[in-house]
Amino acid sequence: LLPGNFNIQTVLVAPLDWGLGHATRCIPLINALVTNGYTVILAAEGAQAHLLQQEFPQLTLLPLAGYRVRYANTRWGLALSLLQQLPRLRNTIRDEHAWLNEVISTHQIDLVLSDNRYGLYSQKVSCIFITHQLTIKAPFGWLQQLLQRINYRFINRFTACWVPDMEGEANIAGILSHPKQVPKIPVLYLGLLSRFAPGEVEKKYDYCVLLSGPEPQRSLLENKFIRELPSVAGNCLLVRGKPGSTEQLHIGPHVTVVNHLPGPELEAAIRQSAYVISRSGYSTVMELLALRKKAILIPTPGQTEQEYLAQRLQSAGICICFTQANFNATQHLPFAHTHHYQFPPLTLFHPTMLPHLLQKSLPQ
Repeated sequence: LLPGNFNIQTVLVAPLDWGLGHATRCIPLINALVTNGYTVILAAEGAQAHLLQQEFPQLTLLPLAGYRVRYANTRWGLALSLLQQLPRLRNTIRDEHAWLNEVISTHQIDLVLSDNRYGLYSQKVSCIFITHQLTIKAPFGWLQQLLQRINYRFINRFTACWVPDMEGEANIAGILSHPKQVPKIPVLYLGLLSRFAPGEVEKKYDYCVLLSGPEPQRSLLENKFIRELPSVAGNCLLVRGKPGSTEQLHIGPHVTVVNHLPGPELEAAIRQSAYVISRSGYSTVMELLALRKKAILIPTPGQTEQEYLAQRLQSAGICICFTQANFNATQHLPFAHTHHYQFPPLTLFHPTMLPHLLQKSLPQ
């Protein structure tokens, strides 16, 4: 054991399978753990597992079934769909809890970092819950209250809660990360989690479109861009957000299409683009802010937290946003050229912060 390592040698990191954002934002934390001398084991399935294996080929990855949340096209549809899926999700949470207790013994796990996976708590070792959503935004007040109660009931089973945002007034996620009442366990603010840091390079693309998030909405937005990008003035890059796919798309002479870009290549592509068009998922927002990138955000329809976040950032002058239904690439992309973008001062998570965070989080 290294000095100051809190009797911890092996750390399990497991992100939720809702889009790729939970996996990408764990990357800075995994790097920090490795830098600080810990052995890291990952747990995921599907696209998240593929992404993590690409970023960390040297680390052990255990298969762990995801929540596989089915997505709906409308607000009512999503509320109804989530309520229908609650019994199945409860079973998944129970199963992953049993899985964890087994894995703690077989792999000598000393600490668990769970990004929004509610069942990964244990009496055997310290378990830290990572979320930016202490308030779960829902389309209806009664549903929000119900989800809030369920959320805290689970979070309070963990040792501590880490929130990827800045503490105090100058935060990014607003009510999502700074509710009136926080959980009973220690809550610590990490600063923003980003794989990237600011820096200027020569521009190659006028627009970079980043697709992400759950189906069918990813494909619906993709189809819109496939129709509209060929008539946009300027060079465009379309990143489909499909790691593991080998499909090849050709949609026009000035449009480059790629299925997925690993971290360093994605960072280069974003730097080389004048403007980025993406969902307003929180992980994407953190990375665009870290790069001080001019963004046009299109919230996933029905995903209330994304709508809230996009509107909050637009009113602060940080970005412009459009609804998916109203957005038209040829008509609306020129708006970005006249918008006066304003970027706030940021605190980014750094590996040197890890020992202090662990000290504050773990029982002495």
